[in-house]
Amino acid sequence: MSGWPGKWWLMENLSRRSVLTLGAALGLVTVTDVPKAWAWSSANSIAGTNTVTDPWDVWDDDTDPLVASLLDNGQIPAVNNAFKTFIKNGDPVPSGLPPALATYIGQVNKLPSWADQAKLDRAAQFNKRMSMYLFLLYGLGSGIMSTVIPREARNVYWSEGGADMKSRAAKTFTYGYDLNTPDAFKATGNFITTSTKTRLTHAAVRHLLPQSAAWRGVTDHPIPISNGDILITFHSLGTYVHSKLVEWRRYGLRVSAAEEEAYLHMWQVALHLLGVRDEFIPATWAAAHEQSQYALTPILAPTREGIDLADTLLNLTSSVDLGITKGFQREFARYVLSDRIGNWLRLPRDLISRGVIEAGWPTYIMFREGLSPVMPGTFSMFDHFVRGLAMLFLNNGTSSSHTPITIPTMNRPGS
Repeated sequence: MSGWPGKWWLMENLSRRSVLTLGAALGLVTVTDVPKAWAWSSANSIAGTNTVTDPWDVWDDDTDPLVASLLDNGQIPAVNNAFKTFIKNGDPVPSGLPPALATYIGQVNKLPSWADQAKLDRAAQFNKRMSMYLFLLYGLGSGIMSTVIPREARNVYWSEGGADMKSRAAKTFTYGYDLNTPDAFKATGNFITTSTKTRLTHAAVRHLLPQSAAWRGVTDHPIPISNGDILITFHSLGTYVHSKLVEWRRYGLRVSAAEEEAYLHMWQVALHLLGVRDEFIPATWAAAHEQSQYALTPILAPTREGIDLADTLLNLTSSVDLGITKGFQREFARYVLSDRIGNWLRLPRDLISRGVIEAGWPTYIMFREGLSPVMPGTFSMFDHFVRGLAMLFLNNGTSSSHTPITIPTMNRPGS
């Protein structure tokens, strides 16, 4: 951490549990932004060590000093250029990289020793079978939920990607797309390499954002993207999606215990690849939901930045909704998240669309799952809607070509 701007600001001026930033003192940050003292035991993690360590005080010691050095020495543009040929998991480490980075990639760009390929293969089949539901929940559920996670919304908004959300969304969609391909974790897939690039990007943001006066004015924690923050993102994705799939069983959605276990294992591996310590990664869905209720649910809240980002994201998905109205789209976001979150984000109401959704979505699932021989009259509307959202993943957000994940070199212009 010695190379990070903000280190001395952290040590001299701020303790997360005792003193809030100037932004908080001015009322820009609410007390709900600050997670309570961590008490979740790692006995329920894949490490099973029965210790209590605060993940909000853990970053990425293997990655952060390396990326800080690359940024300070102006080497990131050359790294991004070299990464153009580094896409598939089986690709060799690009030539011409700084030696320390080449060594690092050789160490981290691989599956952990505890990864179970049989479970990952089962997860791939599950993702394929559930793709329509997953893309809907990732796009309108998790994607919009991220805008009411205060730290995440502010980190995104004030970083370089926040100024060009179409480009940032394309990279986010690439991460989701690569995770959901049949060979995601094999040599021919992309996800391991995509995760490594994302991990490096997180380290760059940790180095850059503390240099932003605008970001410092609204944050309650002077170094972004801790292990705790990544866990919260996981819960807004994997844990949230799991809860909705379980909820939709009442409409006939078929999810076996083996598929649930495989889906969790996929996310356990994904978290490890992003640099989360094994002692924080839940071992079971019961542990994941317990951790989510403890860590994610209490901090959800609106922010100025989040409201702006939600509007931008919803407008992006509107561009591929195949004729579905914005009212229908925003009501579906309310339906899968809650009206409380919809009100926080000032999503306009369309009560006619809401009625169609509440009556039609259960019958849509029943028909798709083969439990009803009668195609509901709203089938084409729902099918087009979900397919439109899936296009954001299947086309990597912008086109049929790979969307490169690049390491940033600056914050939001003017911040």
